[in-house]
Amino acid sequence: MNPRPSLSHAPFVAVAGLSARMLAQSAARAGLRVVALDVFGDRDTREAAELWFDIGAGQLSIDYARLVAALERAARLPGLIGWIDGSGLEPFVAQLCRTRGLPRFIGNPAEASAAVREPRRFFALLDALDIPHPAVAFTRPADRATEGATEAQGWLVKHADGCGGTHIEPAAAVSDSRVAAQGYFQRRSTGRSLSALFIAACGNARVLGFAEQFTCKMGNLPFVHAGSMGPLGPLDLPPPVEARVRAAIAALCARTGLTGINSCDFLLDGDAFELLEINTRPSSTMTLYETAAPDAWPHGLLACHIEACRHGRLPAPAIPQTPAPAAWRAGQQVLFAPRPFVVSQSFSDACLRDPCCRDVPMPGTWIEAGQPVCTLLVRAASLDAVRHALEAQRVLVLQRIETRHEPDYAFIQCHS
Repeated sequence: MNPRPSLSHAPFVAVAGLSARMLAQSAARAGLRVVALDVFGDRDTREAAELWFDIGAGQLSIDYARLVAALERAARLPGLIGWIDGSGLEPFVAQLCRTRGLPRFIGNPAEASAAVREPRRFFALLDALDIPHPAVAFTRPADRATEGATEAQGWLVKHADGCGGTHIEPAAAVSDSRVAAQGYFQRRSTGRSLSALFIAACGNARVLGFAEQFTCKMGNLPFVHAGSMGPLGPLDLPPPVEARVRAAIAALCARTGLTGINSCDFLLDGDAFELLEINTRPSSTMTLYETAAPDAWPHGLLACHIEACRHGRLPAPAIPQTPAPAAWRAGQQVLFAPRPFVVSQSFSDACLRDPCCRDVPMPGTWIEAGQPVCTLLVRAASLDAVRHALEAQRVLVLQRIETRHEPDYAFIQCHS
């Protein structure tokens, strides 16, 4: 617990996900007292929150029973306004909203979420609205080889309740028995992986900006989320494409009633775009906008999410929706462990002091090779400068892993 006397009479809000750090920090910026529920318990998460609950089930997954128990405890806090979902809760939100005794959910209505998260409904809706998307199938497609065929013309298997790219696999690597009820096949397409962050309320939407997504291959998973950078400016996104994406988002919000902060993932190939999916929760790209233009969001973006969900209000139109060419840009990148190691006190302290590190692990944490170590966050005047700054920061933290070790006290005591 981290007491803050100045916030002693402020209302509580609960934030939950695989990692709740981003939501916790944004909520604290809004002047709220935070209850964080996640599987990591990182140092900066705990600093932003007055209470933290472990909802992990091992292997970086969420234990539903622990999640419910934590939300039940949060519900007893005085002045709790509700709870907000983050990444990793996609399989649980609908059931949680039907469970009695839990706090009020601050997010999309169940029907609005289902309209864009249930694959058969979503892609039928895109077709009805004439919004382009890669070809989809709900039974294994016969992918006959054709002259000049390439790997990009193959098929992927996706699971509608997944997140972070861990729900996407090549169809050839997945047996029919492993394609769940919410699974579907999607033809692999080419193009830059982009996203649009938007706030919706009462059938209206305001697009806050666009970002480029980073992915990496991890084992058999070809598109694991590894970070993002933005906001993209007019030179990065053709204005006609931007207009079509904005129109698609507006049409979807008008038809479905999406509410609060959501994000839209799409591919851009030249002047053509294909919509991939809608994430019906605050996206990790929120951090880019709060970092690149903190003065535009003095109370953080989560405050806007709460206003939209509780009161049906969108941010003031005066807030710029597209950055000027000279605007600051930001980038974030997940650093994955190159080898297994134990987080030393020295490593954890150095990362906590570093303004470019987020999701700082607690001392004594065991991190397997390939697991996330921390998130790197930088701000620079251009996207190229962001890329260079992220690479420099990556090298620095990798050096810390190799050099900041604790003495083996047990060995010293046994041999003294």
